[in-house]
Amino acid sequence: MKYEFDINKLCPAAFSFQVVGGKWNLPLLAVLSEQDSIRYNELKRQLGGITATTLTNALKELIAYGIVHREAYMETPLRVEYSLTESGKELVPLIEAIVTWGGKHMPEP
Repeated sequence: MKYEFDINKLCPAAFSFQVVGGKWNLPLLAVLSEQDSIRYNELKRQLGGITATTLTNALKELIAYGIVHREAYMETPLRVEYSLTESGKELVPLIEAIVTWGGKHMPEP
């Protein structure tokens, strides 16, 4: 069941975690952070296990948040590339810090 909420009333930290909190958002941002731009199929290959629908939805969500930029080139066949926006690039050091913290505090199996 989905709950309706007003994103404008969330505190900034909750909003930030909502942006990066999707199952595939962190891996997607990690791949995008390593390259200036990347085409859809290469992105899908590097994210092994993600379905086309899930990748498309995650990209649309991150584009709507202003984290990812989509550039379509009017060629035949159509070429589309994705890259991080300046706002997306600002997230990279924060995500790296969260990963470092998690590595230090994650319980041993």
